[in-house]
Amino acid sequence: MNVVAVTTDLMDRSKITAAIEGIRVVRPGADLGEPDVVLVDLQLAGALADAIASGARVIAYGSHVDAVAIDAAGAAGAEAMPRSVFFRRLGTGTLLA
Repeated sequence: MNVVAVTTDLMDRSKITAAIEGIRVVRPGADLGEPDVVLVDLQLAGALADAIASGARVIAYGSHVDAVAIDAAGAAGAEAMPRSVFFRRLGTGTLLA
C-alpha cells in the first residue's frame, strides 16, 4: 500500500514513520504521486485540497478544539478526526484498517 503523509511537524513525522513502514512524508504542495492513502495535518493550508484531489483515501487530523476544520474535512470527503484519535488509532494499528 502506497501511503503518503503531509506534515511539517517533526513529532508527528516521527510517530507516523515509526508506525507505518515505507511511508513517504512530504511537505504541503509537494507532488503526492499516486498514493492509496494520504494522511494530512489539517493545520497546513491547502494540504487537504491537494490530498482530496489525489483521488486517494484521505485521513485527516486536527486539533480537537477546531471542530470547524474537522467538520469541513469530513464534508470534503476525508475521514477526519481529532489528533488524539488519529494517534491512538495509529498506535494500535487500526488507522489504515
